[in-house]
Amino acid sequence: MSDDESGAAPTNDGQQFDRLPETPADREVEGRASRAEVLDWWDERFGIGREVFEEYSFWEKGAGKIWIFNGEATDPSEVEAVGMTFLRTRQEHWKPTGRAVSRFGSRATKNVIELDPEQASRFAAGEDQELPEWDGDWGYLIATHRVAGESVPIGVGLYLYDELRSVVPKGSRADLPVVE
Repeated sequence: MSDDESGAAPTNDGQQFDRLPETPADREVEGRASRAEVLDWWDERFGIGREVFEEYSFWEKGAGKIWIFNGEATDPSEVEAVGMTFLRTRQEHWKPTGRAVSRFGSRATKNVIELDPEQASRFAAGEDQELPEWDGDWGYLIATHRVAGESVPIGVGLYLYDELRSVVPKGSRADLPVVE
């Protein structure tokens, strides 16, 4: 029996991709983020404007795992992946993925913490570190490091109580040489 026939509201099926609704008013599945909310969050949190994501579609698979896809997909419900993981929602604080930060973080204009070579090396290795000098927002930040004169995103950090916590997944950690 379909949801329409039973009268019950649609629910999230964690095994299939579902396109995000355009706005909260279009939401059918309770708790699902909308495209507008995702775009607003990236703009408010990191200053990455909506226009950056114009050509992308957004999908949810699982409880709050948002995927981004460059283009459209007619029916991705039968596939294992579409595009790349982008954002975790359905938790108290939304969290960008390392892949999303790597791909789009260079466009961020706020909540970006630039690390010196030693700090960047420790961060990439998964170490937490005291950084009381940060005077920006608490929460998830884009950690960057200067490479060849450019600021390059190296991952997602969580800043709380004067400490930058590296949330670089174990499988993505790296030994960066400390180069001054």
